[in-house]
Amino acid sequence: MFTKLKKSMIGALGAVTLASMPLAAETFIFTAIPDEDETKLIERFRGMADYLSEELDVEVRYIPVKSYAAAISAFRNNQVQLAWFGGLSGVQARNLVPGSEAIAQGTEDASNFVSHFIAHKSTSLEPMDELSEELRGKTFTFGSKGSTSGRLMPEFHIREAFGESPDDVFSRVGYSGNHTRTLRLVESGTYETGAINFKVWEKELANDNIDTDEVSIIWTTPPYPNYQWTIRAGVDDRFGEGFKQRVTDALLNLEDKELLNSFPRSSFIPASNDDYEPIQKVGEEVGILD
Repeated sequence: MFTKLKKSMIGALGAVTLASMPLAAETFIFTAIPDEDETKLIERFRGMADYLSEELDVEVRYIPVKSYAAAISAFRNNQVQLAWFGGLSGVQARNLVPGSEAIAQGTEDASNFVSHFIAHKSTSLEPMDELSEELRGKTFTFGSKGSTSGRLMPEFHIREAFGESPDDVFSRVGYSGNHTRTLRLVESGTYETGAINFKVWEKELANDNIDTDEVSIIWTTPPYPNYQWTIRAGVDDRFGEGFKQRVTDALLNLEDKELLNSFPRSSFIPASNDDYEPIQKVGEEVGILD
């Protein structure tokens, strides 16, 4: 009897002690699609983690992932609560987690984003007003299979121009994995042509990282909406009432030029799920989205 009473008292005391202890603050975790070299991404997003941590007064951590699919999976499984997605990956993630929202985008992402088709000098291809038969039979590389600017929109325009799939137009089709690698593969002549988003091209050009004697732009897509910050449904329940708005405000109020230039973006502006309806539609037409 005494033993049972003693155990009961210890259990009760333990419950009181635990109840009276403050709960450990949760860590707010985010990720990003791996659209450039990993070292560049880590530098950029560690800086963003520091900024958000200071603004939100919670611990914020960035987790790098190896693929676009991994970023979407981490978001779906609640391993991350915020992600810097491309247009397509953002739509895919929000479709998997109803109630999630696009909350901010780069000024350059609001229906102003474009992809460049680039070519190695050996092709002798010149800038063209529209995709032409000169491309037929060339080798071509997209970026990641899940990339809006490196795959979805370029493939859409290839299908529109030729009425055929890329595999039927080109002699060989590849997927480099990211925009930087696409640039290097075409620059070296490993692939004759490819598609790259204009921000990576501009950034690499500004940093003198492109040999323009070897590779050049031959065509540019019409503009479309692209990258955005998407926040997972339920963050207010997990981190406190109004937390989603605080994250949104922190992103929209970011003024650190060095950090913005690392994206590269001039600023972040409000975004909504409706902004990405064109991506949903094109994804369905191409057969990437159900």
